[in-house]
Amino acid sequence: MASDAPRIDLHYLNHADVQALALTDAEIVQAVEDGLRAQGLGQATIEPRMHLVPEKDYPGHFNVLRGYIRPLHLAGVKVVGDYYRNYERGLPSELAVLNLFDPQTGAPVAIIDASDITDMRTGAVTAIGARHLARKDSKVLGHIGARGTSYWNVRLLDSIFGFDEIRVHSRRPDSRNAFAARLEQDLGKRITVTDDWESCVRGADIVVEASRLDQPAPLLKTEWIRKGACVIPYGTMSAVELSLTDIMDKMVMDDWGQARSGPFGALRAHVDSGRLHEGNLHAELGQIVAGLKPGRESDGETNLFWHRGLSLSDIALGAFMLRKATARGIGQVLRFR
Repeated sequence: MASDAPRIDLHYLNHADVQALALTDAEIVQAVEDGLRAQGLGQATIEPRMHLVPEKDYPGHFNVLRGYIRPLHLAGVKVVGDYYRNYERGLPSELAVLNLFDPQTGAPVAIIDASDITDMRTGAVTAIGARHLARKDSKVLGHIGARGTSYWNVRLLDSIFGFDEIRVHSRRPDSRNAFAARLEQDLGKRITVTDDWESCVRGADIVVEASRLDQPAPLLKTEWIRKGACVIPYGTMSAVELSLTDIMDKMVMDDWGQARSGPFGALRAHVDSGRLHEGNLHAELGQIVAGLKPGRESDGETNLFWHRGLSLSDIALGAFMLRKATARGIGQVLRFR
């Protein structure tokens, strides 16, 4: 009977294949926004992420993200390593694999190098959050961090807002200088490199905190945040003061369930201490994208968007890549059984 079983093939996209797809900024944002909309409309299932720490003396851990998007007819599991000292080995800090499955049979559909997906979808969620929660006339961006996701944060934010001034800072001078040089080349505008957090953040219209800290430290001071700003922190280790939530008019997350699990996250201490809870959470971003709850309602609002990263965004972007790769004959078809 085994010989009569239907053949199962899966599509494999390696890093070169993903790059060959040459996704546009608009394609990335639209794909991720479609996933958020499905979440907001209750057409998706998301499970809290899980963590694996192989050895306590290794400088990193694994995140395991799981989800299902009904309109795409795909379930997915992404495993991503988060190793902040990988630069010492010439490797990205985040290396990932996305597995897509048929939700009716469990059959594998695709295996995709998700390192770029992680960076792209993170930048897209940052940009979509800002589009709904920042002032439309925001012209100054202050960005802390120069890791892989940082590039897509700045690039996709700038595609929406067209900033007059972009400031960047990170711990290592060589890292922040290389980051600025890449942005200047790709965006065609001057990037201001700062030597400290305050000069990067103070008075900015949009503040993104994507630092890579070894342990929590309140390096971003609440007093630097201007009224009417939008603040988007998502470092694994918190870099903000507990008082940050006190000045916010609206606080939004990508998924509240993610805030209740795991030891990591930019606002972990705020949840644990009761400063951020389900009662004062304005909305999940998907609810705003779906039109179920309002985003920014006045220029005077000071808003916070905390995103931890959703499997749904990985699945939505991976699904778009798979469709484009199939249409263009990119990647390899592997026999599963």
